[in-house]
Amino acid sequence: MIDINPMYDIAIIGLGPAGATVARLLDKNYKIIAIDKKGDGENSFRKPCGGLLAIDAQKALSKFNLTLPKEVLVDPQIFAVKTIDPKQELLRYYQRFYINLDRHKFDMWLISLIPKNIEIVDDSQCTGIKQVGEFYEITCTQNGLERVITAKQVIGADGSDSIVRKSLFPKRKIPQYVSIQEWFAEEHQVPFYSSIFDSEITDSYCWSISKDGYFILGGAFPKDSGRERFALLKEKLQRQGFSFGDPVKTEACLVSMPRGIRDFCVAKDGAFLTGEAAGFISPSSLEGISYALNSAYELAEVLNSDCKNPALRIRLKSIPMRIKLLFKYLKAPFMYRPFLRKLAMKSGVKSIKVME
Repeated sequence: MIDINPMYDIAIIGLGPAGATVARLLDKNYKIIAIDKKGDGENSFRKPCGGLLAIDAQKALSKFNLTLPKEVLVDPQIFAVKTIDPKQELLRYYQRFYINLDRHKFDMWLISLIPKNIEIVDDSQCTGIKQVGEFYEITCTQNGLERVITAKQVIGADGSDSIVRKSLFPKRKIPQYVSIQEWFAEEHQVPFYSSIFDSEITDSYCWSISKDGYFILGGAFPKDSGRERFALLKEKLQRQGFSFGDPVKTEACLVSMPRGIRDFCVAKDGAFLTGEAAGFISPSSLEGISYALNSAYELAEVLNSDCKNPALRIRLKSIPMRIKLLFKYLKAPFMYRPFLRKLAMKSGVKSIKVME
């Protein structure tokens, strides 16, 4: 059964931090619909994420004069990251000011801030999008019902595997890794965060996070061998003293890894990308929430200005963010190349001594 809806001014695909922020900030005179996979049900989609709010994301929330409700916070709050290079037998602690949170509750809190004039279609999957003349036709499914929506403009805030990007910007592909996480009951006496670098496993990095009685192990791996490499990671870390029981759950998603200027793609005609869909994610740390919040703010500011060429305006406005991310890419070799990482860790610069 197909339900065809009247036209909207703007359709937003995805209500993660980028989509929820642009929805909250757009002018209330727009007729807006937002389509999102998430919902409150137990079996609803959950974004696979470590759930650490970095200092740049905290700064972005401060710019919006937002304070986190305690319901999104989880225990423990840890202030040092245990950095491990198993192959070179290196270990250092570095101070980091992350906030440990429940990522799904964080996303739902941001959605709760969206004005009531915006129509939200949750638990819904966008299955197709195409340009028809000067408008966009979006197909989505919810509870077995197919719905076709028309909009003058469309915003893709739907992450690394963005259907908006794939459909409307098919030539602008971005390198991707597969992110895999497993959750275990916490068995370590002292909770900790860790960053793990091992070039035999991945040329990106892996992580562990203690969270509300659970221990999360994850990593970003080449797509063609992710599960095998994740199994090798667990095997190596068990030899390092990590404790794993049977996994409570396993999560996976694609993650973007921008490597050059053409990996960023923000707009053409009446179609816009924001957050990770646009390529805005750190290639060194894979931190994306701060870029989602900031890029959404910039996009809303452009669309609210009613300028004649918003696609050109947002391309120009996003140049500083793209330059910042390219500098992050230049920083990445010091983390990911064994020789340079060894020099950095051996130097002890910015490391702290932790009493075991």
